[in-house]
Amino acid sequence: MNSIELFAGAGGLALGVSQAGFRHSGVIEWDRHACETLRENIRRKHKLVRGWPLLETDIRGFDFSEISDDVDLLSAGVPCQPFSIAGKHEGYRDRRNLFPELFRAVRSLRPKAILIENVKGLLRESFATYFEYIVLNLTYPNCRPRPKDTWRDHLKRLEGHQTQGKATDLKYNVVFRLLNSADYGVPQRRERVFVVCLRSDLNVEWSFPEPTHCLDALLSAQFETGEYWERHNIRRNQRRTATPQELKRVKLWRANLIPRVADPWVTVRDAISDLPSPQMREHDQTVPSNHVLIPGARAYVGHTGSPLDLPAKTLKAGDHGVPGGENTLALPNRRVRYFTVRESARLQTFPDDFVFRGSWTESMRQLGNAVPVTIATILARAISMRLIASDLKSLRPRSKKVR
Repeated sequence: MNSIELFAGAGGLALGVSQAGFRHSGVIEWDRHACETLRENIRRKHKLVRGWPLLETDIRGFDFSEISDDVDLLSAGVPCQPFSIAGKHEGYRDRRNLFPELFRAVRSLRPKAILIENVKGLLRESFATYFEYIVLNLTYPNCRPRPKDTWRDHLKRLEGHQTQGKATDLKYNVVFRLLNSADYGVPQRRERVFVVCLRSDLNVEWSFPEPTHCLDALLSAQFETGEYWERHNIRRNQRRTATPQELKRVKLWRANLIPRVADPWVTVRDAISDLPSPQMREHDQTVPSNHVLIPGARAYVGHTGSPLDLPAKTLKAGDHGVPGGENTLALPNRRVRYFTVRESARLQTFPDDFVFRGSWTESMRQLGNAVPVTIATILARAISMRLIASDLKSLRPRSKKVR
């Protein structure tokens, strides 16, 4: 099955789509630093990016008719800055709002399925009307804006198109949900909006995969059975103390009053404990790539770092000035240090043999903007299964009616 990746960044979403079995017919990204990272991994013939047709270009001038292959999946981590809680909140007024380019790609490529990721802020009340506009645009991509339309003018026509039930040659069934990556085995509490669109002529049902991991299973392994600490060889006097709220959750879990999910959340310790201590420079060939210690981290009120024995805070696309200490690790001695690029890549579930190019600041920006590879793989595989089922259904001979 063929796929097209828009706004690829460092490739988290695209890696997951590749891992799910799709073959990229085009990987589009304009940022030169992200493209350097992708090109380096293509040069190294990384198994997931080998042969990627990387197109370093501004999507606003791209002619999608250049893509000759039929597209099964269009995936896109649309730039989130216009809708981010940490940004200027300019939304549709922000020149970086590239949802209109996504709509243009859908009209031109007519993919069977679409997978979109964006920040939680997209669901805020202040953006509710524009989010409705996004959903209706994806539902009826051929109901185009007129030359002088504002997006609100176009929204009115889309609403009219929907309520009149007009027949259309291109329609998608659109489903969205806010997902926490920690619930799917990512060692990071990262809430993001995912939108899945399936072309209506395929007659495919969709629901998001159920979570596989949960906090309560982790708390049980830490404060009920102790299995977590034993697995990591942590002495009793070095184990963190449960809060009253956590102890209450353990009791409810033990009494089966909380729905059971098989696996515990993956913690920072789970993700990085087998890495050697980071060094000030990358000189030892036995040390993983991008595992360099950056000095200067400080802890202060509101900037406390990620604890070792929980999933990390959401990595941010910033460096020293990131509020909340999201890009720092809280050590047992109450000090903090910056995550190395390799540790951050682990938290975003990138493979260890995938390398990042650029300074620590630039690499952290790429990682902070990325989609965790694990959740991208889970969603892309679920879409793949629906598309395969649709193809098999279309090949099945129709049974003759018996009179």
